Amino acid sequence: MYAPERQQEILRLARESGRVDVLSLAEEFQVTAETVRRDLRALDRAGLVRRVHGGAIPAGRLDFEPDLAERESTAADEKDRIARAAVAELPFDGSVIIDAGSTAARFAAALPLEAKLTVVTHALPVAARLADHPGIALHLVGGRVRHRTRAAVDAWALRGYGEIKADVVFLATNGFSLDGGLTTPDLAEGAVKSAMITAARRVVLLADSAKFGREHFARFGGLDDVDLLITDTGLSPQDALAIERRGTEVARA
Repeated sequence: MYAPERQQEILRLARESGRVDVLSLAEEFQVTAETVRRDLRALDRAGLVRRVHGGAIPAGRLDFEPDLAERESTAADEKDRIARAAVAELPFDGSVIIDAGSTAARFAAALPLEAKLTVVTHALPVAARLADHPGIALHLVGGRVRHRTRAAVDAWALRGYGEIKADVVFLATNGFSLDGGLTTPDLAEGAVKSAMITAARRVVLLADSAKFGREHFARFGGLDDVDLLITDTGLSPQDALAIERRGTEVARA
């Protein structure tokens, strides 16, 4: 079976069952797991499926939101490169906001021990990584904690971000596109992200390339709200140029 035929069959199975996993597909088609992963990457780039931990789901399920454990293991290498590149954007002895999300948590873990910063976050995983950092004055914004993201939302969180003005916000997103802007599946999460954009003088978006072109239910900003996008080399030079024409600097790590 040629790759296009196999990919067409994978897409059919994903649409029928709502999800496919790598190991089952490898057994079904008598190919290696890596071959299946290449097929899923091709289908993901085409916008036909969305890769999740261990497999994929059909595209178009805009209400789908993988939990934090799944997102931690998706595009791990790309997220590590993005996190390391973002360290260069830290202000000297300044104040930053760090968003919720797997890439943001990796960024928090990458902060050098010599860094001296005021850090504000509403994300429990980020706070846990920074609580013992010797040079960081950590402020935890409160609110109702969403189980999927381990992040605070609703009125308390919005009020907290309404009271500050940080030098830089390191923002995360579930999807970003030229026309759709920045989107996430949950309205409450989106409201907090929008408040963070307002609460900072500079906006740095940390997003792996697989999120480009995806649009979710809650829109919380546009690419014109972003000063710098740090992504990976999976974003094509053509797409990077199209984003930069909208006024957003792009760094491909």
